[in-house]
Parts: sequence; C-alpha cells; structure tokens
Amino acid sequence: MDCLFCKIIAGDIPCTKVYEDDKILCFKDINPQAEVHALVVPKLHIACANEITDENSAVVAYIFKKIPEIAKLLGVSDYRIINNCGEGAGQTVMHLHFHILSGANLGERLV
Repeated sequence: MDCLFCKIIAGDIPCTKVYEDDKILCFKDINPQAEVHALVVPKLHIACANEITDENSAVVAYIFKKIPEIAKLLGVSDYRIINNCGEGAGQTVMHLHFHILSGANLGERLV
C-alpha cells in the first residue's frame, strides 16, 4: 500500500509523535495551520469517513474518547477537530484522520 500515513505508522517515515497506543497514532502536522496542529489517525487503514462501517467504527469512537487526553498532552483545553472526506473537501492523504487545531483564538475561521 502506498499510503503516507500507513508508512508513518509503520515507522518508515519519521514524525513528531504526540501520542501512540495499539489503536491510534497522533503526531504534529508538518504544515501547521494553527499554533497547535496535530493529526490523529487510526492504525487500521480506513480511507475516509465514507468507509466507516459497523466493523471499524469502534476505532473512531476510541479516537474521540482519546482526543481530550491528547489535547492535554498538547497543552490545550480549547480546540477544534476537523475531518476532511475526499479530495474535493481538502483531504490530501487518503487515510482517515482528524486534525486537532488550537492556539490563538481560531474564531469563526474554518482552519
């Protein structure tokens, strides 16, 4: 598989890890759009939200359970969670991921 995030998960491409366990990996975005910008990805390859099923949805619930803990590790209590699904929506890596953004007041901007 030629998935950038799968290669990061496998350790083939380095990243700045924030959190990792047996189900998910969180790392800092290499092109941050806010003062704090990290990505949370399931270790199971799911291309985007359109591929969430009864069989793999537990990992998505797990991600949302862990995000508050990850936010604390990032040193933030106010944050935005963004998911893009498909190229037309801005998804550039076809592996389900959630952006955690924080820092200066994000206000009403989308990113």
